[in-house]
Amino acid sequence: MSDDENQFEQGNAGSSHTYTESAGSLKKGGYVMLKGHPCKITDVSTSKAGKHGHAKASIVGKDIFTNKTYEDSAPTSHNIDVPFVTKKEYTLMDIQGDGFVILMNEDGSTKEDLKLPETEDDFNLVKEIREMFDAGKDLLISVLSAMGEEKIVGSREAQDK
Repeated sequence: MSDDENQFEQGNAGSSHTYTESAGSLKKGGYVMLKGHPCKITDVSTSKAGKHGHAKASIVGKDIFTNKTYEDSAPTSHNIDVPFVTKKEYTLMDIQGDGFVILMNEDGSTKEDLKLPETEDDFNLVKEIREMFDAGKDLLISVLSAMGEEKIVGSREAQDK
């Protein structure tokens, strides 16, 4: 029997993008999956156990990409999915006419697949990035990643080392 016969097809059901955590241990400011969306928790409240039930956690959060609010509840003893969320900074190299940005990683490689956010909530961020870039300032761009998606969420002027 060769090694090739023991190979399994790999599927991707999105499970590698999340881990589970007890609903009772979730905290405000943390992250959680609500209705299939990665959200930052804005409010968590727990109700006491009733005569025949479990204590429940009511969770309210804002989608980290769209800013839309979602709510859900779950027994505090049950597990709930939590997305792996990372934030990384890149150096802004250029802003293209179509809104795409060219970013440079710490290792010198470039990233050209991100666009400046286009929602009303991000108007001030985009205005600030464009003004500072047009003024010739060196900018660091913060990119939030979760569930295979990325979004520009902040910027700051690079400090000389």
